[in-house]
Amino acid sequence: MEKFETIITDVHENERIDKVLPSFNEEWSRSQVQDWIKEGLVTVNGKVVKGNYKCKLNDHIEIDLPEPEILDVLPEEMDLDIYYEDSDVLVVNKPKGMVVHPAPGHLTGTLVNGLMAHCKDLSGINGVLRPGIVHRIDKDTSGLLMVAKNDFAHESLVDQLVNKTVVRKYKAIVHGVIPHDKGTIDAPIGRDKNDRQSMTVTDENSKPAVTHFRVLERFKDFTFIECQLETGRTHQIRVHMKYIGYPLAGDPKYGPKKTLDIGGQALHAGVLGFHHPRTKEFMQFEAPLPADFENLLNKLRNAN
Repeated sequence: MEKFETIITDVHENERIDKVLPSFNEEWSRSQVQDWIKEGLVTVNGKVVKGNYKCKLNDHIEIDLPEPEILDVLPEEMDLDIYYEDSDVLVVNKPKGMVVHPAPGHLTGTLVNGLMAHCKDLSGINGVLRPGIVHRIDKDTSGLLMVAKNDFAHESLVDQLVNKTVVRKYKAIVHGVIPHDKGTIDAPIGRDKNDRQSMTVTDENSKPAVTHFRVLERFKDFTFIECQLETGRTHQIRVHMKYIGYPLAGDPKYGPKKTLDIGGQALHAGVLGFHHPRTKEFMQFEAPLPADFENLLNKLRNAN
């Protein structure tokens, strides 16, 4: 059984232990940690505690991590919108509402299930739950994703993401009327210490994040923009636009309570460009806005 150990610093002093522990590993959910605590797998200074235990400075925390559950991810026939495919890479247009990869308790209906049925050869670098997945977009974000069909391609594409040579442009509708035509948001993003399921702009345990945006069209109470990612942090565009006061329309997590009821944020990953891992040729693809996004734009135009 693998063991995890840590010492509490002033950053997490007086916080509940079931809130603190997920911040050490983004794969750990709060409910999972609470189960470990109930099973007596978590000790503080050698003693079993409850989930509401408030951490103290210099507490020594140990977790006897249970053996990972063997998950059986099965191929599922799907009508995937494939934009490009060869023996190394595949580019697919993910619809809104589809989860990219399986997770415990959610093993079916994901893009990975469909990819496994479509092609038998996917890179194994990210393991059984995320074969071939180089980068992700949120469930309610539509648009283009690159998929690696072998480990050689996977490593090349990840290197390009790290070196910021991948072109990723998104279309979005945000609350408010942005007065300037373009801008750059350079603000570090980390997990929100008050809500471990959310990200926020913070200097604590954060990573650099840069988003460039330009205005495409202005409406009475909204703005249609294009964003280009320089980095790829979790929920980056959603967090950055909220940070500057223009949250995404329809965003249930980062938007205002009174927002457009469109089943999730108005965000589409429309342009994806990268160098082919083997030929080194630069390839760029563009996916048009989905119908519901276009319908929303037309409603905003008519309301002006």
